[in-house]
Amino acid sequence: MYVKLQEKIKIKFNNSKILDMVFTHKSFVNEVKVKMEDNERLEFLGDAVLELVVTEYLYTNYPNPEGELTNWRAALVRGKNLAKLAKDIDLGKYLKLSKGEEKSGGREKGYILANTYEALIGAIYLDHGFDTVKKFINTHVTTYLVDILREKLHIDAKSYLQEKSQDKLNATPDYKLMSEDGPAHERIFTMGVYINDSLMGKGQGSSKQKAEQNAAMAALEKLGWEIREEAQNPKGKK
Repeated sequence: MYVKLQEKIKIKFNNSKILDMVFTHKSFVNEVKVKMEDNERLEFLGDAVLELVVTEYLYTNYPNPEGELTNWRAALVRGKNLAKLAKDIDLGKYLKLSKGEEKSGGREKGYILANTYEALIGAIYLDHGFDTVKKFINTHVTTYLVDILREKLHIDAKSYLQEKSQDKLNATPDYKLMSEDGPAHERIFTMGVYINDSLMGKGQGSSKQKAEQNAAMAALEKLGWEIREEAQNPKGKK
């Protein structure tokens, strides 16, 4: 069942059961009511492994200040980037979902794909060890750093909006919850960012923090405030 996936990632699993776990969403377990483990624990492990490998890569290759490296790491491991990587290797088609999650387009949902990608990383670590998972991450994840820097995806939009607002308008952005939708386990928040009581941008996300970042980015675009150029290029290796 997972032959093509293993060919794509160039890793042959010794334990096929661990791959089954990677693609078992909690909604499926809740629906079938069979004693089996979903992928959340693997996701937890994979998240930690991913952060360690990315941190080591940045520390080894770039002499930049800690603050810059932190922003770059956050951009590399954020859900949106991982969901894209998951789509690149068609992880969605292997997912085991409940009927309801299937109908609601679960195979294409960004947060489900990102979580599955982290679960895959956890599974590679358990099945093949650190050296193999490190190679996988440095082949598929850290290579996107150049694109992230070029597209300025590493910038903390909220901090930058506040900096520009205080400098140009002598005002501090204020974030307000506009709406909250979806079931309890997959809420979607819509946040608005206001400057001097005027709505400057709206953003959505699976958490209020993510929605605020997206609202801040929308406000920056609306106001025409370019993200500072000095943040684009690393001082270390190209």
